[in-house]
Amino acid sequence: MSLAEGVLQLIEDAARAQEFSRVTTVWLEIGQLSGVEVEAMKFCFDAVTRDSIADGAALEIVATPGSGWCMQCSQTVPMQEVFGACPQCGSHQMQVTGGTEMRVKELEVA
Repeated sequence: MSLAEGVLQLIEDAARAQEFSRVTTVWLEIGQLSGVEVEAMKFCFDAVTRDSIADGAALEIVATPGSGWCMQCSQTVPMQEVFGACPQCGSHQMQVTGGTEMRVKELEVA
């Protein structure tokens, strides 16, 4: 719920700064390794935006893949989970390099 409230706060801040009064679509980029449950985010977004500038706005999710750097084989590889093994060499000495973010990518406003 707090993540959805944070998204609404960002939308309201942008509305004040850019002087728009209605949001019709929100594109939210969510990384595969972010730990954000997409269905829960959709449900909470609908709940927190009721009677707000984003009431009824469509929420479009843009999924970003996870990636990491393997310290054993010195390769950037796709990652399915934060503590997963390297798909190249099987090592667990991985440093996550992408897919942990969640950000408002774009707003469609009226």
